[in-house]
Amino acid sequence: MQHTPDWSARRATAARPTPRIAALAVALIATLLAGTLTATPAQAGTARWTVAAASAPGAPRAEVIHDKATGSISLAVSRGGRTVLAPSTLGIRTEGADLTGGLRFLGRSDRTDVERYTTTVGKQVRRLAIFREARFRFAGAAGARVDLVVRAARDGIAYRYELPGDYGSVLGEASAFTVPPDSTAWLANHRRDYENPYVQTTAAAADDREYLAPALFDVDGTYLMIAESNLDGRYSGGSLVHDGTGTYRVKLWDQKVLVDGPLATPWRVMVVGDLGTIATSTLVDDLAPPSRISDTSWIRPGQVLWTWLAGGRAAGQSLTKQMGYVDYAAQRGWPYVAVDAGWYFDPQQWDVTDPNWRTTSWMPELVRYARERNVGIVVWIHYRDLDTAQERSEWLPTLHAWGVKGVKIDFMDSESQERLRWYDEILPATAANQLLVNFHGSNVPKGIHRVWPHVMTMEGVHGAEKSSLTTSHITALPFTRNVVGSMDYTPMGFHRNRPTSDAHELGLSVVFESGLQDLAGTPESYEARPEAVRFLEQVPTVWDETRLLAGRPADSAVFARRSGERWFLGGSSAGAARTLDVPLNLPAGRWLVELITDGDSGLVRSQRVMRAGDTLPVDVVADGGFAGLACRWQPKITTCDRP
Repeated sequence: MQHTPDWSARRATAARPTPRIAALAVALIATLLAGTLTATPAQAGTARWTVAAASAPGAPRAEVIHDKATGSISLAVSRGGRTVLAPSTLGIRTEGADLTGGLRFLGRSDRTDVERYTTTVGKQVRRLAIFREARFRFAGAAGARVDLVVRAARDGIAYRYELPGDYGSVLGEASAFTVPPDSTAWLANHRRDYENPYVQTTAAAADDREYLAPALFDVDGTYLMIAESNLDGRYSGGSLVHDGTGTYRVKLWDQKVLVDGPLATPWRVMVVGDLGTIATSTLVDDLAPPSRISDTSWIRPGQVLWTWLAGGRAAGQSLTKQMGYVDYAAQRGWPYVAVDAGWYFDPQQWDVTDPNWRTTSWMPELVRYARERNVGIVVWIHYRDLDTAQERSEWLPTLHAWGVKGVKIDFMDSESQERLRWYDEILPATAANQLLVNFHGSNVPKGIHRVWPHVMTMEGVHGAEKSSLTTSHITALPFTRNVVGSMDYTPMGFHRNRPTSDAHELGLSVVFESGLQDLAGTPESYEARPEAVRFLEQVPTVWDETRLLAGRPADSAVFARRSGERWFLGGSSAGAARTLDVPLNLPAGRWLVELITDGDSGLVRSQRVMRAGDTLPVDVVADGGFAGLACRWQPKITTCDRP
């Protein structure tokens, strides 16, 4: 059965750093303080300042450039002496001030910021964030002020604008990202719910249109991922518009962003490094504010038997069917069942809310039935039923009183300031009623997991509900969408038409990170694959450590994720059958490695004893993959499974 973490112990130890983390912090701070923080002599009417987190190889460097003739500012990024981002325009326009040019430099100040925090979900629950922050103060016409705040970390660069005065509503940004034109790019066309596939192209050859962030580029072996952090109802969501040359300009959802008083914009984020740096980065969370929930003892991630693809509308309106799903989840040790659309609809009219739902619903009976079997219930709710304060005051306390553990809220479909202000209202309300949250029809995480740790996952992905999936898109997701936070892709739909082999699909339980991992299959499809059932009873959804072992976007992805002393392995590939040569990058010693791969008659399990650092060859079928588990080898050990 699935191992349940000792949450009280985790919380108790999270506040004090381990010796390894403490030593790492000392070393990083030392190199940070030695980082370059210089201004080069003005040449041709320009001033240039460097901001770097550390002098160690591999750390990116930002350069802020001030053209004295025009008063414009720009930012460039390099790594290892090579340009990753060419000088790219900066600035912000408001009703009362145009702060994109005519700027005078007033001064610079620097500080080091060291933060330790824990998360309830993610690729690594204990975090250490170290930034070198430089604040550049500028003045525009009529004395309007803007501060450009640049943060440099070992895994990237971020900047934002801070306006100390009230200059009216924001009308737009001059912010842009100029990527070397021949850089390979993985981009998704803009869509309000982020549900478009990632397609491989180049920075300059991409169509002149609007794209989603995150966006990923390979700049001569250094990867650049553009994202956003600390977005809430004080601002408007941003997308990227390509101008045909490799420059991607920030477009705000709203033509006018309402501002009352001073303003700090969201962070424009650039994760920079090798592909392992991209895949394991927590920079988007690191830049977000601290948690607003002090007591997280009720927040428990885990596997979810999701019944929509398993049973559709009929399941959503049947107490009997849901009880059957609860029974199956209890047998597997999965802690949750998600009841999707239909459960509170009028039995005679699909998609019409029963006005008497609080007294006629069978949900309290299902919750009691599930509680007796140690299973929690998560329920689907349409956004329209929670879009007013009165509705929230009716729904959320009622669900809490019934004993419902979480809500899946659907169809927000917007990053407008108005909709983001709704998020600002629903998040404290769900936390007050101790309801876990899964957002569907939503944007992507932009630091939300740190600020609101009861947000377990978000959709914002071209996921398993789609009929147009390709394995090239699936193998791009670990390096794009899933980098910024938990992703509700809904894997394990073994009963559906899909491009993945069975072993590839099973491997997604490790390759894809999601605090609530919604498993989309039917009980019958699981029982037909006993090795999949056995693995899914073991795999957790929260990780102590994540390592990328091999891969390239749109080609393959192989991850190792640690929970306690065990390492779970997941691999996915796109294209022809081949052998994946996987470096076993695990702590030193001998390991028992159990692999699940595609066989002639179904999934098969094999074992081998290996040393850390060895190469693990894995034969995969076309569009195939694998799942695996590694534990410390001892002479009498026969399996890595735990009861």
